[in-house]
Amino acid sequence: MRGELSLGMPQPAGMAAVEWRVSDKPVTYEDALAVMEVRAEAIAKGDAPELVWLIEHPPLYTAGTSANPADVLDARFPVHESGRGGQMTYHGPGQRVGYVMIDLRRRGPDLRRFVATLEEWIIRTLATFNVRGERREDRIGVWVKRPDKGDGFEDKIAALGIRVKKWVTLHGIAINVDPDLSHFDGIVPCGVSVKRYGVTSLVDLGIPAAMTDVDVALRAAFEELFGATQNVGSTENSSPGTRALKSASEPAR
Repeated sequence: MRGELSLGMPQPAGMAAVEWRVSDKPVTYEDALAVMEVRAEAIAKGDAPELVWLIEHPPLYTAGTSANPADVLDARFPVHESGRGGQMTYHGPGQRVGYVMIDLRRRGPDLRRFVATLEEWIIRTLATFNVRGERREDRIGVWVKRPDKGDGFEDKIAALGIRVKKWVTLHGIAINVDPDLSHFDGIVPCGVSVKRYGVTSLVDLGIPAAMTDVDVALRAAFEELFGATQNVGSTENSSPGTRALKSASEPAR
């Protein structure tokens, strides 16, 4: 079970602090993929430090490697092939996306532990706002109980999905701060269609959190689990071409 795995993937001695970048303007999905590809390759070669990149996307849907085309109910926004594991998900304004480029060769080549640590990162971030996020073994994502909606009702507040190339991670997490939740109606999010399982956000739960507040909480929780970070400028939204490499992927959770 994921909740029983060891949590945390600290930096080995002598490893540089993780670069921490925040983009203030929306980043297109194509540009984000290009930046991640180039940076992951540089990390694998030892030419660049690890990176966490916090962004928002314009409204769009992404399809993971296990996505079912029938889960697109209303293609009101562009649908992108992501290359990560998992099924369909939504990204858009009001959702904090955190792309995580970490070198698992140096931290420990354990994908299950890495995914569990990403979940714990989300859970600890939500706890800052007195929200109890929980794992579910039978469902992907981080969930909150909704007794106000009825017995057994739960809503997903965050998702995660990764891809790994040469033991460097790509993609990461997405936390719903204040997105337009009706945008999720265009898909079956992560293939979960049971009526009592919905989607929520911090603002939907009555917590008027600003994106900057969430960013502060994300950074504090990340450093507890992964180690030191350092500020750098905003990442450019374009990059040179990339080449295909063998990869492994984990589902959007």
